[in-house]
Amino acid sequence: MTTAVQTAAAAPTTATATPPGGKKSNLGWLATTATWIIAFIFAAPILWMVLTSFHSENDATQRTPQLFAPLTVEGYRNFFGADGGASPWPALINSAWAAIVSTLVVIALAIPAAYALSVRPVRKWSDVMFFFLSTKMLPAVAGLMPIYLIATRIHMLDNIWFMIIIYTAMNLPIAIWMMRSFLADIPRDLFEAASLDGAGLLQTLRKVIAPIVSPGIASTALICFIFAWNEMLFARVLTGVVAETSPVFLTSFVTSQGQFLAQVCAAATVISLPVLIAGFAAQDKLVQGLSLGAVK
Repeated sequence: MTTAVQTAAAAPTTATATPPGGKKSNLGWLATTATWIIAFIFAAPILWMVLTSFHSENDATQRTPQLFAPLTVEGYRNFFGADGGASPWPALINSAWAAIVSTLVVIALAIPAAYALSVRPVRKWSDVMFFFLSTKMLPAVAGLMPIYLIATRIHMLDNIWFMIIIYTAMNLPIAIWMMRSFLADIPRDLFEAASLDGAGLLQTLRKVIAPIVSPGIASTALICFIFAWNEMLFARVLTGVVAETSPVFLTSFVTSQGQFLAQVCAAATVISLPVLIAGFAAQDKLVQGLSLGAVK
C-alpha cells in the first residue's frame, strides 16, 4: 500500500517535469526566427532592387511583380553607356576620390582631437564636445545657401576639392565623438609607460594608440566613407559636370520621358557595391569597433 501511494504521488511530478534548458531553448528558437524575419524584411528591398535590375523595362514597370520574368543585362548596358548614353565612370571616380580623401583627412584630424579630449583633456572639454555635437543639430539644407554663396565667391563651384572640404567638415564631429569613446577606454598606464620610455605625442599616437584602437578607427572610417559616398544634397547643388558624383548621376535616369526603373535599379546596385564591399571587408573590425567599450 505504501509503495502504491508513493508511486501515485510521484507520477504527477514526473509528468509535469520540464526538461533542463527547455524554456531557454524555446526562447532561443523564437529569437532566432524573429531575427531572420527582421533581417529578411530589411534585405527584401535590396534583393528586389537587384532582381529588378536584371529585368527589362517592360517587366520592371508592371503593376504585378514579375518574379520569374526573363533576365537581361540591358539595364547595366544602358548604365555604363554601351548604347551611347553618358558614361558613369567620371561620377564614380569623383565619388571615390571625395569619399576616400575626406575620410583620410577626417581620421587624421579626429584622432589628435579625441586624444586631447579624452587622454589629455583640455579645459572645459565638455563644452567643446557639445559644440561639435551642436554642429549636427543644424539641418543641412539650412546651411546650403551660405555654402553656395561662399563657393560662388571663391570660384569653387563644380570643384571636387570643395566637396572634399564639405565632406570633411560634415563628418569630423561624429568622428571625434566616436574616437573619443574609443580612446577613453584605453588604460592610462599605457600612456604613462610610453611617456616614461620617452615617446613623444606622435610616437604615442602611432605606436601605442593606433594599434589598440584599430577597430575603432576602421568603424569610424567606414561610417565616414558611407556618409560621404551617399551624400547628394550638397553634391546636387554645388556640382555640375566636372565634379558630379554618383548619387547625382543616379538622378539622371529619372527624366521627363519617364522613370526607367530597370536602369535606376541597375545604377543603384552598381553605386551601392563599393559600400557593400567595404562593409563586408571590414565587417569584423566594424562590429568590434562599434561594440568597443560596451562591455566593462
